[in-house]
Amino acid sequence: MCPLNTVIIRGRIKMVDIVVPPLSESVVEATVAEWLVSAGDSVSIGDILVVLETDKVALEVTAEQSGVLSEIVAAEEEDVVAGQLLAKLDAGAEAAPVKETVQQAEAASTPQADSAPAAVADSSVKATPVAQRMAKEHGIDLDSIPANGNKIDKADVQAFIDGKSTPAPAPSKPAPKPASKPAASAEMPQRDLRDDEERSKMSRLRRTIAKNLVHAQATAAMLTTFQEVDMGAVMELRSRRKDAFKEKYGVSLGVNSFFVKATVGALKAFPRLNAEIEGDYVIDKSYFDIGIAVGGKEGLVVPVLRDADRMSFSEIEKQIKGYALQVRDGTLPIEALRGGSFTITNGGVFGSLMSTPILNYPQVGILGLHGIKDRPVVVDGEIVIRPWMYMALTYDHRIVDGSSAVQFLVKIKDLIEDPETLLIEG
Repeated sequence: MCPLNTVIIRGRIKMVDIVVPPLSESVVEATVAEWLVSAGDSVSIGDILVVLETDKVALEVTAEQSGVLSEIVAAEEEDVVAGQLLAKLDAGAEAAPVKETVQQAEAASTPQADSAPAAVADSSVKATPVAQRMAKEHGIDLDSIPANGNKIDKADVQAFIDGKSTPAPAPSKPAPKPASKPAASAEMPQRDLRDDEERSKMSRLRRTIAKNLVHAQATAAMLTTFQEVDMGAVMELRSRRKDAFKEKYGVSLGVNSFFVKATVGALKAFPRLNAEIEGDYVIDKSYFDIGIAVGGKEGLVVPVLRDADRMSFSEIEKQIKGYALQVRDGTLPIEALRGGSFTITNGGVFGSLMSTPILNYPQVGILGLHGIKDRPVVVDGEIVIRPWMYMALTYDHRIVDGSSAVQFLVKIKDLIEDPETLLIEG
């Protein structure tokens, strides 16, 4: 979607300002990742003009009117905020279709690589969101596309589609000079690199994650408490009902849905963990929007299950699966990341045995789940093997007392170990 500001000239729309669309309350900046059109190009309604990268998702800004892109104001890799001017569009104007001509000229001027084999791109080379989409649409493996720069871009993919052995050479970028350092270098000076070292700018996602983590640690009085839970009843129920569940609902019955339901039940019993601090005030929430941490290419994002207390097990599983697919494909809408009153993160899927999760600020509680391991335990005086998991609750001690945090975890433990009660209390 492309927010527009227009100027009326002689009774018709003439010049249109293309601006950064609204972002969520947790996303304050975006980075211009890639322009798909150039100044002077004709565009039609619905054409993707530019891709913006936020710390959460990639946003495609499209044209809402046809015309000619007269000026690009925000360059690639520039940081922008909501409402900031990106470009100007001359609505209703026409320009010669130069894209095909440019591609033909490049094809004619680029020698065929009969004398030298094409370089094979390293699998660690990253691709821009547009390049990923183009490769996916044409069924091309990104590893087979040579890259001119640090990232595979749309020009590299287009050159591969056009049948060129190697893409047209891109202008080489000058090496960073010590004199042209960012403003922050006054506090953190850049050192001289060795020959086997390389400096690259952190992605928007990693920069924001770093900023948020430091902010949470500096602001909240974080404390973590632990509890162990016997997963035997849940595992037995899943094993007994998994086939019928998948046949009826088309999705597998996972562990996360049980913990979402148990968390809702515990939040109802201890509502202060569903609250938020705003200055000297506490905002208590009577809704249960549970954030689920999902692993992306460069870090975790936390899409939200809205009104999780009203969702069935199948609805929760379908929503989590849908979010995971959208994160993988880079199509997660920014609306899915807005809000959230409590977060669940499952490090167990990556093999974690125990960890101390950091708050998703300004929330005051986050539940960390970990790997399920068979352990010898004493039950009714006998040593038996049971599947156990460690849970961790990090909470903001400014408004959550330690006793409430411990009882909150015990409540989740009780609900998980007797999952039938989830139908009543969850």
